[in-house]
Amino acid sequence: MLGIGSLAKKVFGTPNDRKIKSTRPLVEKINALEAEFQKLDDDGLKAKTAEFKDRLEKGESLDHLLPEAFANCREAARRALGLRAFDVQLMGGIFLHQGNIAEMKTGEGKTLVATFPAYLNALTGKGVHVVTVNDYLAKRDAEWMSKVYGALGLSTGVVYPQQPEAEKKEAYAADITYATNNELGFDYLRDNMKSDLAQMNQRGHHFAIVDEVDSILIDEARTPLIISGPSQDRSELYRQIDRIIPELTEAHYTIDEKSRSVTYTDEGNEFLETRLQAAGILPEEQTLYDPESTTVVHHVNQGLRAHKLFQRDKDYIVRDGQAVLIDEFTGRMMQGRRLSDGLHQAIEAKENLDIQPENVTLASVTFQNYFRLYDKLAGMTGTALTEADEFFEIYRLGVVEVPTNRPVQRADEDDQVFRTAREKFDGVVKSIREAHEKGQPILVGTTSIEKSEFLSQLLQKEGIAHNVLNARQHEQEAQIVADAGKLGAVTIATNMAGRGTDIQLGGNVELKVLEALAADPEAHPDEIRARIEAEHADEKKAVLAAGGLFVLATERHESRRIDNQLRGRSGRQGDPGRSSFFLSLEDDLMRIFGSERLEKVLSTLGMKEGEAIVHPWVNKSLERAQAKVEGRNFDIRKQLLKYDDVMNEQRKVIFSQRREIMEAEDLTEIVDDMRHQVIDDLVAQHIPERAYPDQWDSEGLYARAIQVLGVDVPVMKWAEEEGVDDGDIRARLEEASDKLMAEKAETFGPETMKSIEKQVILQTIDSKWREHLLMLEHLRSVVGFRGYAQRDPLNEYKTEAFQLFEGLLDGLRAEVTEKLAQIRPISKEEQQAMLQRAMQAQQARQQQQPSGAAAAAGGGAAAAGASAAPRREAPELAAAGAGVGTLPQAGPKPGFDEADPSSWGNPSRNEPCPCGSGQKFKHCHGKL
Repeated sequence: MLGIGSLAKKVFGTPNDRKIKSTRPLVEKINALEAEFQKLDDDGLKAKTAEFKDRLEKGESLDHLLPEAFANCREAARRALGLRAFDVQLMGGIFLHQGNIAEMKTGEGKTLVATFPAYLNALTGKGVHVVTVNDYLAKRDAEWMSKVYGALGLSTGVVYPQQPEAEKKEAYAADITYATNNELGFDYLRDNMKSDLAQMNQRGHHFAIVDEVDSILIDEARTPLIISGPSQDRSELYRQIDRIIPELTEAHYTIDEKSRSVTYTDEGNEFLETRLQAAGILPEEQTLYDPESTTVVHHVNQGLRAHKLFQRDKDYIVRDGQAVLIDEFTGRMMQGRRLSDGLHQAIEAKENLDIQPENVTLASVTFQNYFRLYDKLAGMTGTALTEADEFFEIYRLGVVEVPTNRPVQRADEDDQVFRTAREKFDGVVKSIREAHEKGQPILVGTTSIEKSEFLSQLLQKEGIAHNVLNARQHEQEAQIVADAGKLGAVTIATNMAGRGTDIQLGGNVELKVLEALAADPEAHPDEIRARIEAEHADEKKAVLAAGGLFVLATERHESRRIDNQLRGRSGRQGDPGRSSFFLSLEDDLMRIFGSERLEKVLSTLGMKEGEAIVHPWVNKSLERAQAKVEGRNFDIRKQLLKYDDVMNEQRKVIFSQRREIMEAEDLTEIVDDMRHQVIDDLVAQHIPERAYPDQWDSEGLYARAIQVLGVDVPVMKWAEEEGVDDGDIRARLEEASDKLMAEKAETFGPETMKSIEKQVILQTIDSKWREHLLMLEHLRSVVGFRGYAQRDPLNEYKTEAFQLFEGLLDGLRAEVTEKLAQIRPISKEEQQAMLQRAMQAQQARQQQQPSGAAAAAGGGAAAAGASAAPRREAPELAAAGAGVGTLPQAGPKPGFDEADPSSWGNPSRNEPCPCGSGQKFKHCHGKL
């Protein structure tokens, strides 16, 4: 008998059914227009684009234009690519345009689906960003789909790492821009470190379509993007501590695998204290509990985490002398990303690699807050429904399951659960052999490089030919996946089964054609294609007869989505196929999160050696365990976001202020207001309210006036005058400082003075913001302890972060005023002397630099809850000096550091830039 809920769904349909139904009239309109657009010649399609733009300017809405625009785009794709979009692809495009996530199964043509909403929204002229998970896909999709956009009269751009600035600017100026989430986020941060509007690349955040949206907006959302610069070198400390960690026994620490944390026991603390004192790292009279020991405690904690929680070939691999992180969700190498808070350095010490210096954060943003900048956001993936609540709560994105073009014929078998990992792998090999003997292609999913290589050895012993796809074979990914559907093919993959490249039964025709043409350049392309298509048709028939692609997973992942992605590689476009999961009670998920009840039932059944239990109840129990883990990870991301939202409000204020300053022609009024506010503060500090002149701190005010305002005025004499009050002192200081600044403007010339004021304000904002980020990181790391005092850590963080921000603004006014007060023209002799000192300091620093330490940026700071921080070297660090061609009266600061512009003094405009770029200072850090 049907329940009330089931009965209602049968009568009214599910909410998803109703959404699908609502698009059918639009799809019918598009189909009705098809014949009309087929009659247009190529120029006619482009003319339609111009017509649509014109109608938009006259007030027509995008929604009203949708049927015609989609019909135009479908015809352009048919001519340019030979692909006619199915009705379900048009539906997917409609949902994307409406700002939803379209869940479409693998092989349903999501790359083509994105062209419809991208084209429609690009008609506004504000630009559309199509976001992919890696640079290969960004370049491939941009090159492939540019044929469609070109046929419609629109331009296409692609953004990639280390791209020349001129090319990047052109890519962002295109109508549709393809890029990875990392590059978009980093370019946003870099743009907000520039000192000139003309240098900025991004032109706004109008509409973004995120491919593999679950991977980008959920899996990677725990990790903030960080641009960082080098700090002091502590490599010897890491090595000293690394020599002590292996001496620890299990009695010295405890590991919590659920939360991936490790802590020392009291016995461990005592042992460490003794060893650290013996090694000279900790002074004899000092304990680990003293405040002075904070840094050492931090490093020994990170050393323990590096040894006990991070495994080589699972969490990272060593390649070309570097520890390269592996993405736990896709199994890909994450080049350029480093673990934060010294953890990456601890791993480098463990593996005896060159230790790269730690970094300080210059700018950071989470993916949540970056993508929430867009006026409209949409996404597509094969697996999103399990995270629908999170998508809506964080991004206000609805998830719509788009039906497949043909019914799914894949058979999803119940999980097979063995007692031990050995028995499980025996069962896996047996199942692979059986499928292989009948020619069925097999895709085997593993969770780590180590396990994929272990299984590879087992298959070698059995004499079964196979391919292995993991982070070590990253470059061959597309080729291996393209071959995975061939007759009798066996492919072992680590969590990365073919994202972006379909597994086609019988193999990939396009890649076969390209290979054949490369082998025989003289051959006629049409003849080669005809031959390969005939061969492919025969092989596909044989594969279909063998049962299609068999997906065999050797473990369940923490996230159901990752399992569904792997399962979804089979059954593409209505093809037959099957999927099966082989598990054991020794698997991480079963061991850590599996219910005790499940173990009790399995042991009660008295399973024999090599026997597996297969039952739908076991599947449900495992899914509950996975849902628990997903919920916990969602809480971690939500908590990270709550803290980052506090910083995000401040970030938006600072970035918008920077932009206003760059846009302004004349900042004299702002500078004057800042200076007068500083004078108000100085007078208030040294002349108490309603105090008599003999109670004033006249000497202190006199000294501060010289230091901050650059004016030598007789404050002590003023205080002795009869009837003088604080208002008079304030007015006289304003008059003296205004006069001084007017003289400076006359000396430098009005235009030069405007440039100096702009540079000084921008440089000071940047240096103050960097200091503020560091203070917020320190606050974030300790505020959790307030919970022990029954105070809400988040509220405490909000309150203190606001106070710190107020302090930033006060300090900003004072520093800008002081820098501008101290500038003066400098002679050529002074310039030469300063440059000589800078070059000598740079040479001395390079001689002291340990091998390899200067090669790359180290680990910057990540927000709490984030395990790894993607980062790049900052392309430009705003100089914190007083202004080009000027010298602070206090003279250059001692301790030159090529990565710290505030230590350079004021190099001549035509001398080499002290940062070591090889460019003249005026073309590099001294650019006005």
